[in-house]
Amino acid sequence: METTGNTILVTGGGSGIGRALAEAFLGLGNQVIIAGRRESVLKQVVDANPGMAYAVLDTSDADDSKRVAERLIVDYPKLNVVIHSAGIMRGESLQSGATELEVTVATNLVGPIRLDGLLVPHFLKQPHAAVVTVSSGLAFVPLALTPSYCATKAAVHSYSQSLRYQLKDTAIKVHELVPPYVQTELMGDRQLNDPHAMPLRDFIEEVMNIFQNSPDAEEILVERVKPLRFAEANGGYAEFVRHFNDQMVAARVGE
Repeated sequence: METTGNTILVTGGGSGIGRALAEAFLGLGNQVIIAGRRESVLKQVVDANPGMAYAVLDTSDADDSKRVAERLIVDYPKLNVVIHSAGIMRGESLQSGATELEVTVATNLVGPIRLDGLLVPHFLKQPHAAVVTVSSGLAFVPLALTPSYCATKAAVHSYSQSLRYQLKDTAIKVHELVPPYVQTELMGDRQLNDPHAMPLRDFIEEVMNIFQNSPDAEEILVERVKPLRFAEANGGYAEFVRHFNDQMVAARVGE
C-alpha cells in the first residue's frame, strides 16, 4: 500500500496495536479515523493526536457496522484504507465449553468480513486502496489456552488469501499483518508488562519499515513472528506445537 495520502479507518484504534498504527500513519500525513466501542477512550486518543478523528463502532454488531460505514463514506469520500485491528483474546477451557466463542468469532472474524463488504465497493472507486487484515502468529501455531481466538485468526489468514485473489485485478491491495506476542493489553496487564513479549514500539517501527520499503508485501512479518509463521514448513511441526504450548502452560503455573 501507499503509506501517504490516504484516508484510513483503524478499528480497535483506541489502544494497543491499533492506536500505535493509527498514530504512525497520522505521522506520515494521512487522514486517520480510529474506531472502537468506548467513546471516552477514543476521545483521549484523538485529543492526544491533533488532526485525528474517531467513530464509535462495534464491529460485532451488523446494524452498527452498516450505519457507521455509510456515514464514513459520506463524511470521508476519499476513504481508501481499512486496518482491522479490533479483536479480543480470552482464555477458555474446552472441557467446560468454549464460553467465549460467539463474541470472539463476531469480533475477530465476522466483523472484519462484514465491514469489508460495506467498504470494498467504495474502495473500488478510489485510485488506490488497501485492506489490512490482522491475524496472528497464533494462526499458524495455536495457543491451546485460547482456542477460539486462534481459530478466528487462522480463518482471517484464509479469508485474506481469498480476498487478495478476488481483488487481484483491482487497485486494492490486501495485506495481512501477522503480529507476534506484543506488549499490549489484549490479555490484560500481564501481557502489557511481560518482558517476554515484543515491545509495542519496536513492533510498530518494524511494521512501518516493511510498509514503507515493501509496499507490495502480502504478509507483514516482523522477524519475531517468523518461527511461528513458518513452523510447519520448517518441519517437526507437531513437536513444535507441543513444546510451544508446554512452555506457555508452565509460564502460567501459579498465577
